[in-house]
Formats: sequence, structure tokens, C-alpha cells
Amino acid sequence: MKMSAKGVEGVLLYTGGPRQYVFRVYTDSGEFTDYDFHHSDLSVTITDDDAVFYSDDHGNRLDHSPATLGLLE
Repeated sequence: MKMSAKGVEGVLLYTGGPRQYVFRVYTDSGEFTDYDFHHSDLSVTITDDDAVFYSDDHGNRLDHSPATLGLLE
């Protein structure tokens, strides 16, 4: 089976395991399907209010907000 993923909302998860990244799609009832992430250059729009870009001596990264990470602003 195959279906277009265009317009589907989900969550990109870093698992830290053999399946480093998965794209999780939830149903209205809270069930979900995890799709192994193989796409090499997927266009993404971030809609998460808790997502923050950081640039410092450690490099550039995307992480949670300072409040979520327990960091002083």
C-alpha cells in the first residue's frame, strides 16, 4: 500500500536507537503509526511553540525552549 504524505501532520521523533528517526502520525483516538524516516530532503515547517534555535560555542542546534530545558534566560 502507498498513499501521499503531503499535508499529513505528525511528529518527528529521535529515538536514539537503531531507528534513529521516525515520523509519528496520530489518529483522533490517540493511536499512532511510526514511519521509518528515509526521505533525504523533506521540506518542514515547524509549528511547535516549544522549538527554539540555539547558536553558541557548541554550534547550531534545534531544541526545546529554555524553560522546558530548565535553563535561565
